[in-house]
Amino acid sequence: MSYVLGIDGGGSKTVCVLMDETRQVLGRGEAGASNYQSIGIGATLQALQSAIQLSVNSVLNLTKPVKIEAICLGLAGVGRTADIEVVKGILQDLLCCESLPITWALPTSNILIYNDALIALVGGVGHSVGVVVAAGTGSIVFGRNHQGITKRVGGWGYILGDEGSAYKIAIAGMQAALKSYDGREQATGLVESFQEYLDLPSIADLIEVVYRRNLGVKDIAALAQIVDLVAALGDEVANQIIDDAVQELVKATTTVIEAIFKPDSVIEVVTTGSVWKSRCKMHQRFTASLGNKVPRVKVIFPKHEPAYGAGLVALKRLN
Repeated sequence: MSYVLGIDGGGSKTVCVLMDETRQVLGRGEAGASNYQSIGIGATLQALQSAIQLSVNSVLNLTKPVKIEAICLGLAGVGRTADIEVVKGILQDLLCCESLPITWALPTSNILIYNDALIALVGGVGHSVGVVVAAGTGSIVFGRNHQGITKRVGGWGYILGDEGSAYKIAIAGMQAALKSYDGREQATGLVESFQEYLDLPSIADLIEVVYRRNLGVKDIAALAQIVDLVAALGDEVANQIIDDAVQELVKATTTVIEAIFKPDSVIEVVTTGSVWKSRCKMHQRFTASLGNKVPRVKVIFPKHEPAYGAGLVALKRLN
């Protein structure tokens, strides 16, 4: 029996699955973040080691070390050749770790390192052809066609990009609330909702929250739920923010589709990330708008988690 490891390493957690050649998940482990660009190489190595250890330890009746013949890592922040080289160095340290209950049978060709968008696509649709629209704290759209040609749109981070993300929705919501307070724009329930949620005497106190409390990107992105809730209640301003976010994601998706797929192709588009769980039917809005522009698409929720997608990519290398 052949065994592989599939790893999904993100900015908040790392998931590792141990899979056999029949695509069955035998074990799963979860650890902390593994984006080396934000937490450093040492912490990334520790998170990967912990996730692998837990995935193997979760297998019952394990009497001898598991022989791993391929490994695929899909990691956030890995988009350039230089990033991949750094991860290869981390992985070499990992392979030398004697505490793991694993024996490695890994030729260089069976060590696969990709951006996390690819494994989200493969896990989401169950194979490697289609488009993934990832919209959570940040956003990115990634596609791959039958010829193996890929196209990425977005993923440039919260300052340079991330249109349609929770972060950008939250920022737009706070800006709209302050413009309403100024009298520059129409009244909106966002003012009262932000005040209540953040326990502010006045919406003007947002300046203290944003600039003086050292809120991180994830902290601000979490405030998108306020915009979502107010939009679900019918607020015109909040709904315009949601519609703008949807159109940004539709534009990015159509750009990917038009770049790598033939006009008559039937395409699966899988949506992942927190924004698709909204109360204001953001997923339905996206599906309807994209369908009007590209009628041949089928928008779906993920069939499997990204770590499973990484396992599938690793298994394909054995075939």
